[in-house]
Amino acid sequence: MSPAAEAAGKHLWMHFARMHGRDGANPTPVIAKGEGVNLWDDRGRRILDGLAGLFVVQAGHGRRELAEVAAKQASELAFFPVWGYTTPPAAELAERLAHLAPGDLNRVFFTSGGGEAVESAWKVAKQYFKLRGKPLKHKVISRMTAYHGTPHGAMAITGLPAMKKDFEPLAPGGFRVPNTNLYRHPEFDGDAEALARWAADRVEEMIQFEGPDTVAAVVMEPVQNSGGCLTTTPSYYRRVREICDKHDVLMVSDEVINAFGRQGHTFACEKFGYTPDIITCAKGMTSGYGPLGAMIASEKVIEPFLEPGVTFPHGYTWGGHPVSAAVALANLDLMEREGLNQRVLDNEGAFGDTLRKLLDLPIVGDVRGDGYFWAIELVKDQSTRETFDAAERERLVKGFLPGALFENGLYARPDDRGDVVIQLAPALIAGQAEFDEMEQILRHTLTQAQEIL
Repeated sequence: MSPAAEAAGKHLWMHFARMHGRDGANPTPVIAKGEGVNLWDDRGRRILDGLAGLFVVQAGHGRRELAEVAAKQASELAFFPVWGYTTPPAAELAERLAHLAPGDLNRVFFTSGGGEAVESAWKVAKQYFKLRGKPLKHKVISRMTAYHGTPHGAMAITGLPAMKKDFEPLAPGGFRVPNTNLYRHPEFDGDAEALARWAADRVEEMIQFEGPDTVAAVVMEPVQNSGGCLTTTPSYYRRVREICDKHDVLMVSDEVINAFGRQGHTFACEKFGYTPDIITCAKGMTSGYGPLGAMIASEKVIEPFLEPGVTFPHGYTWGGHPVSAAVALANLDLMEREGLNQRVLDNEGAFGDTLRKLLDLPIVGDVRGDGYFWAIELVKDQSTRETFDAAERERLVKGFLPGALFENGLYARPDDRGDVVIQLAPALIAGQAEFDEMEQILRHTLTQAQEIL
């Protein structure tokens, strides 16, 4: 066991990970280096990063120019808060994001991550309606199996009961509507438009059931992460936009994963043809070279906060951190210079086609996604779409797949918060060679998986 793994086993409390055996039989893997789309562990083994760290490292690992920007900014001004003050990088980045965002989403509230951005969006929605004389509007509607963060408010918006049960009671006011998993809605016979109409109608139905005078916001991702890269048609979002306008409800586009090129646009809502009232974002803004998130609000949302004497009593120490803001500006320059958004649009079809080759394996039920964000749903029976029981999930998702994928040379994400999937979201610099390598490693690993079930 390496010194780092030994230290982690004794002292590091891992995130979203079982702790048993970390100091003995199940040592923590140690990632020591990254370059481009590849990682190396402390034993010198190369692993293809099929998840861009955690949907984060858009420009790839080892981009020296981003590290140099961070060092330069830290030497000039390492920290100052945006609590009534600003710094040049924070002000410049706010202006840049306002110009990049659609419509009149011109007001940028910085956070240090995505969960904080979602938390901020709910709080601003509640105060917005109080300032407008509608104090009962506080509820939030989101989709089943959707993940929106770990803070208590963001978790209340999250549609994953098993993830929330240990932390109940959560903030009241979160309500769920059906998601758009076409594979798990066979009654629509593959008709994505029909499912979109039906699912959008459920949003209005929930608003009417709870009472429009009590609902503040609808929160949804352009491509839903949890449940396995769930897509839908642009008409779905246009219909939800109409419903929100009809009932005076704010529409929040949670783009913590989807923004900054993951779907081939700076903001994915533009790809799917809708303009929300608020965007939440983080992850790819800095390509992981500094922690940073943001809530971007429209002029409509900011308007009551501009009245004399009004304050939004909310903030974070690290929000708008000058080093992270400087890195974000350099990252946006890099992405524009290298045409990474267009690269995703040019290659998303090839990525999907390469992964669909795996459909010849009996364990693969569906391949779905958009841009550089794809999921492979695993099934017990391909013909009936039967999923795995609890014991099989434990053996496959918690036991076999994480270690086997890593040992076979691929970092990806096995997940069973909805149905059983493996998610893939490489750096935006990836191309066909990486798609082929992913497919080959997945084929080998899933063939092994079939033998243990």
